[in-house]
Amino acid sequence: MDLIEVVPERLHMLRFPIGQAYLWRDGADLTLIDAGHAGSAAAIEGAIRSLGLRPQRLQRIVLTHCHDDHIGAADELASRWGAEVLAHGLDASVIRGERPVPEPVLLDWELPLYTHALTAVPQAPPTRVDRELKDGELLGFGGGAIVVHAPGHTRGSIGVHLPAHGVLFTGDCVAGVGQVMLGVFNVDRAEAVASFGRLAALSPSVACFGHGDPLTSDTSATLLAAARAAADAHLSDIRSGETSRSPH
Repeated sequence: MDLIEVVPERLHMLRFPIGQAYLWRDGADLTLIDAGHAGSAAAIEGAIRSLGLRPQRLQRIVLTHCHDDHIGAADELASRWGAEVLAHGLDASVIRGERPVPEPVLLDWELPLYTHALTAVPQAPPTRVDRELKDGELLGFGGGAIVVHAPGHTRGSIGVHLPAHGVLFTGDCVAGVGQVMLGVFNVDRAEAVASFGRLAALSPSVACFGHGDPLTSDTSATLLAAARAAADAHLSDIRSGETSRSPH
């Protein structure tokens, strides 16, 4: 796991072989945005200590959605340090293990990527959710973090916006792998495209993705252009009859 500073004294990215999490600091109090894959708790704790911080000050773990590479260590960390686990109500039952992870509807080019992804990350254990979130809800960190419901990747996907700091966590609605683009493996691509546009309209100065490097320069314009491109591509695929299918 790599530990990368994004905003000095405030924000670090924890990069795993697949996906990433983010550590936000309000003084000594800590918030984790997503929690890596199962088995990564010790690495996350080590990263916290390497910054001169204490895992005991982990106040909350905000899960952007229900996928294994984002929720894997949440239950172990929360149980060990008393952190509150937060997720949108529409994904909460999946995170708890009460419902299966929803299958995406894939474009043809996504099929081989998805087949690889299924074997690349261990299955997450059932994870408690202490607080079920809704759109517009205020969270107790970052000078007034706001939940932004961003369905499409999953029904309960969220972004987290910190307007006081100009920071936006997009979850997997947006990806930054090579270029800024719509995230892959969506249960509803049209919804995901609309959510991308809503997130881009927040005009952050820093955008942190579930996959790919954070965007810290020309962020607002880049997000808006990428959201328009995603909308145009989706419309073009509809017109051309681009096929999409369930992986099973």
